[in-house]
Amino acid sequence: VQLQASGGGLVQPGGSLRLSCAASGSINRINDMAWYRQAPGKQRELVASISRSYFRNYADFVKGRFTISRDNGKNTVYLQMNILKPEDTAVYYCNVALTDWDMSSRTYWGQGTQVTVSS
Repeated sequence: VQLQASGGGLVQPGGSLRLSCAASGSINRINDMAWYRQAPGKQRELVASISRSYFRNYADFVKGRFTISRDNGKNTVYLQMNILKPEDTAVYYCNVALTDWDMSSRTYWGQGTQVTVSS
């Protein structure tokens, strides 16, 4: 299973970006999908997650600004980021939890996409 993330870039404070992460390969069933981020010198932290039944969970620091969504038919998770702040600058990673063909649970990470918020 491979995860391909895209959509990062440089944006001014107050601007918006939309991240995408598509899973490909031999996939049985994708369960939770999530976005994490890691800023320089800091630990990786959860930004938002969404279950297969579309239950969403957000970190307090993005509530009201970011929206996570998914397209189960395309095995893709999105993160719409609005009202971006300089402190949102980080590498953003997608994370997918799935049930493999042998019924085991596995977790995969995307390669990361850089988001820089600066004027």
